[in-house]
Amino acid sequence: MSNQSENLISMGPLAIANVKPYQEKPGEEYMNENQKSHFRLILTAWRDQLRSEVDRTVGHMKNEAANFPDPVDRASQEEEFALELRARDRERKLIKKIEKTLAKLENDEFGYCDQCGIEIGIKRLEARPTADLCVDCKSLAEIKEKQLEG
Repeated sequence: MSNQSENLISMGPLAIANVKPYQEKPGEEYMNENQKSHFRLILTAWRDQLRSEVDRTVGHMKNEAANFPDPVDRASQEEEFALELRARDRERKLIKKIEKTLAKLENDEFGYCDQCGIEIGIKRLEARPTADLCVDCKSLAEIKEKQLEG
């Protein structure tokens, strides 16, 4: 994986979108237009950044592809490409999740737990904009998952 990819992964969605944490005002209604605009900006910037990484990878692989006569060199390049493709596949799945989240935002379904319906919360959504469960439901799901793994 390139240093640029590693740097972007270590950045949070707020940093990618170059926005500051949302400052709630006293008595402000949850998921009002200002909050929705804030998250729309974060989600679209994140999606666009991931898409540009995909494009960069395709260009890199086209430009760097070489038919090395040495089997070790060829294997090394193939391993590097395999790692990049695996990372891009994870990013492709994340892009789909971001687009699903943007659709929820447009349908006024964003910010509420899919399981119990309560507010997920601004801080949690800023840390993980694609979150669709509140902290309690997510914790419960993780406990159930660990029990199933046994």
